[in-house]
Amino acid sequence: MLDKTLSPASFEQRLYEGWEAAGKFGANPASGADPFTIMIPPPNVTGSLHIGHALTFTIQDILIRWRRMQGRDALWQPGTDHAGIATQMVVERLLATQGVNRREIGREKFLEHVWEWKAQSGGNITRQLRRLGASLDWPRERFTMDEGLSEAVREVFVTLHEQGLIYRDRRLVNWDPKFQTAISDLEVESREVKGSLWHLRYPVEGAPGRFIVVATTRPETLLGDTAIAVHPEDERFRDLVGKFAVLPLVGRRIPIVADEYSDPEKGSGAVKITPAHDFNDFAVGKRHGLAMPSVLDADGNVFLDEIAADLVAVEGVAAPDFVRSLAGQDRFAARKAIVAELERLELVETIEPHSHAVPHGDRSGVPIEPRLTLQWYCDAATLAKPAIEAVETGRTEFVPKHFENIFFSWMRDIQPWCISRQLWWGHQIPAWYAPDGSVFVARTEAEALAQARAKLGDGVTLTRDPDVLDTWFSSALWPFSTLGWPNKTPELDKYYPGDVLVTGWDIIFFWVARMMMMGHHFMGDVPFRTVYIHGLVRDEKGQKMSKSKGNVIDPLELVDSFGADALRFTIASMATPGRDVKLGRKRVEDFRSFGTKLWNAARFCEMNGIAPDASFDPSKVETPLARWILDAANAAIAEATAALEAYRMDDYAGACYRFVWNNFCDWFLEFAKPALNGPEGPEKAEVKGAAQHVLGTILRLLHPVMPYVTEELWDRFGYGPECSLIGAPWPQPVAVPGAEAARAELDWLVGLVSAVRGVRAEMNVPPSVLVPLLLQGASAETLARGGRWIEAIRRLARATEFRALAAGEAPKGVAQVVVAEATVLLPLAEVIDLGAERARLAKERDKAAAEGAKVEQKLANADFVARAKPEVVEENRERLASAQAEVARLEAALARIAG
Repeated sequence: MLDKTLSPASFEQRLYEGWEAAGKFGANPASGADPFTIMIPPPNVTGSLHIGHALTFTIQDILIRWRRMQGRDALWQPGTDHAGIATQMVVERLLATQGVNRREIGREKFLEHVWEWKAQSGGNITRQLRRLGASLDWPRERFTMDEGLSEAVREVFVTLHEQGLIYRDRRLVNWDPKFQTAISDLEVESREVKGSLWHLRYPVEGAPGRFIVVATTRPETLLGDTAIAVHPEDERFRDLVGKFAVLPLVGRRIPIVADEYSDPEKGSGAVKITPAHDFNDFAVGKRHGLAMPSVLDADGNVFLDEIAADLVAVEGVAAPDFVRSLAGQDRFAARKAIVAELERLELVETIEPHSHAVPHGDRSGVPIEPRLTLQWYCDAATLAKPAIEAVETGRTEFVPKHFENIFFSWMRDIQPWCISRQLWWGHQIPAWYAPDGSVFVARTEAEALAQARAKLGDGVTLTRDPDVLDTWFSSALWPFSTLGWPNKTPELDKYYPGDVLVTGWDIIFFWVARMMMMGHHFMGDVPFRTVYIHGLVRDEKGQKMSKSKGNVIDPLELVDSFGADALRFTIASMATPGRDVKLGRKRVEDFRSFGTKLWNAARFCEMNGIAPDASFDPSKVETPLARWILDAANAAIAEATAALEAYRMDDYAGACYRFVWNNFCDWFLEFAKPALNGPEGPEKAEVKGAAQHVLGTILRLLHPVMPYVTEELWDRFGYGPECSLIGAPWPQPVAVPGAEAARAELDWLVGLVSAVRGVRAEMNVPPSVLVPLLLQGASAETLARGGRWIEAIRRLARATEFRALAAGEAPKGVAQVVVAEATVLLPLAEVIDLGAERARLAKERDKAAAEGAKVEQKLANADFVARAKPEVVEENRERLASAQAEVARLEAALARIAG
């Protein structure tokens, strides 16, 4: 006998371990079944399961379990990413607690510590995924630094270098002064900072007393200015274009150039150009052939070598004493010193308070410095063309489709991809340098040495490039490197390309696009046919989750409290494609009741002797009730299947919820009670047969989203003594004779009881009070239906009788509701104070109308809509819709009260 209370903790671990031990998650390349492939977005090996993981992995597991039940050879490829900078930071911090510095112990010893940490702690995230119920093919687990994937990385790097698509160049990068490495845009976060906007006066050469004023937030980079830019159509500066200004403090002549980058509406209309320390300035410098001296070193300290040498070469003078005094100063200390000196020289016109976004390293927390360095680059523009064409022609489709626009906007303006990082943990770049600066790129050091000897002679010695590759480089190869490439394997032949990639919109460019570029270039085909983009998880108010706000949700705590199924079903029910998910603990707690409802319904069936019956034939049922529930099950199967085909997890969950809670539990089991409580006979047998059939259908329908409770009930009921639910087939519709007539009759009955219950609730009629149901305009069929279902009507609608009004009968003080062709009257005058109820409803209606008018007025204010955050505007629109719906409901309730 099932326990009275659903307790997920009593079976979740047991079931998962059973599935995994039995190999239920495994793909089989040798099978003749059609493949279905999902590549896991590999979580960082440093990671712990967060609520965003719970969202994406729940969606993927639903799809994998569903396709597996459909008979597909499903591969959900597991693995983790080595997460270069994140892992190096974790291990460095760990060593620091032991008084160990990585630079003191050297690279080789440090990497030993990293591998040791990975062996001990790197499996944390995969253990947590198991708790969520994720049915990954664990024996195939890969790691982006394992030998097979490392071979793939080397092969790709060398091949692209041979093709001229990987090269070295001196360009600006996002430089993290704390970690001393270039970082990707994804590792940069903008933070609003309260600072100043300094308006600085640059003397115009040959025009004593005339200055050109530039506005800047970074006076410390003034030393590296090589031009001033003004807009070509700005009349204020037209006569200065082509002339020179004198760089304050330094004394060097710098040209005044016309460039559309300068915005006449911002600041003073003139901007200083420091090509080595600003991405926009770098582009201006390229267009105008400007010098690009660096004035800050890797630590963010003032570095004078380049400008000092340039002054001597161009001006024939040494750097002034003040400038030399800045050498080695921190950038922010130098800023204060420079501003103070400019003020002394009366070259500061004004200083304005100014809030602006400043890029910071997301892990280091320090401001990022655009820095001109020699790095390895990949020709992303060339690789992007086939990927763009694949989306344009539909070989890869985005769901929702509008995310293709984001993909195109990034890809059609793609810049060279900086792929080198100044770290120790990662794939070390397979390049070696000879003393004369020659570079030899090869798969192994022996190959590089052979190349060097052929060019430079036998005595040459080589030094390997110390940098490692950007983590996104190795993860870009994930869809084929995990399957054994560059070797030819059965897995590669069968599971590439994959079917669907499930991910968030924030890494379309960083990961999705790079996989498409690499996949097409090396495999000749796209890596996946569909890219399903889900939203981000926010708190219940729509705010971004952060530790500082205290609104972060721990998915494992929710699993502990409510069970994995409750969390999974909540996520699915809210996962509208492309939209953010507003999630709170209360929502998961509420959806736990759905699992409880299913458990209680199964227990009710068990208590009434309902058990799996292989001999039951749905096509031979005769009672309207059995036909109705079987027909409703067919509709639920069709709706759920269509929703999954369309990647509508919310519609899938909604279809299951409505069918289980409403059709099966609230109506079918209630209508079935008289037969179940009655004597043995054909009707009782048919009801029991339909109940066990539909319960089995429900368990299969729900299994992808609620694998634990469905498997436990499946096993306990004995539906699959030789086959667990995870391997059971996806339900199919069955032939139901007389389905249309049964649907009409039972839908009428449900509609009648629901309408009467609604009126009673609106009028605050106590459940203990029974009232007659009197009908006007009822057809003979309606009255006959009432007669057939009178017992259910009395019990569920709390009615004393169900009859047509007699001739001349005109009861006073009634509430009325239309059901089909008939008007149902509920005489309530002697039960409740109808006048008081009318007044109450009118008051509630007026209150809802006032609330709606208030919100509508706010939304009509264009200034409010323009200034408010999008989530605030959306919240107000939802409030307006809710208020309008409430007004409509109360108007209808008032209309139901007759004199």
